[in-house]
Amino acid sequence: MLFPGQGSQFVGMGKDYYDAFPEARETYRAANDALGFDIAELSFAGDMEELTLTKNAQPAILLHSIAVLAVLGARGVKPAVVAGHSLGEFSALVAAGFFRPLDALRIVRRRGELMYEAGVQRPGTMAAIIGLDEAAVEA
Repeated sequence: MLFPGQGSQFVGMGKDYYDAFPEARETYRAANDALGFDIAELSFAGDMEELTLTKNAQPAILLHSIAVLAVLGARGVKPAVVAGHSLGEFSALVAAGFFRPLDALRIVRRRGELMYEAGVQRPGTMAAIIGLDEAAVEA
């Protein structure tokens, strides 16, 4: 299983699983309690700008992965190999049994808060350069 990183968030993510599977509903309810705010509502029907904030996007993406893992696990599907891109490494660690899901959510929420605060103090951005040669990038 390969898990996505930050930037893959979208309003409505996880809602289909929440509506269809009791394991997903329980996962989201437990996450709301553990984090102290309604991350389910933010993920399912929140404002995209608010969801995209690092402090929200990171736990929301991780929670989506955890909910999918809960649904699959209840049906006997277990990963043989896991990997994740950036934030997705936390999802992979949950899938591998290294972190308990709610512990990982708390850690990732704090990680996102710290990254958000650092970004407020020292604004910047990240960009991907795709398909340009070195000369074009330098120009």
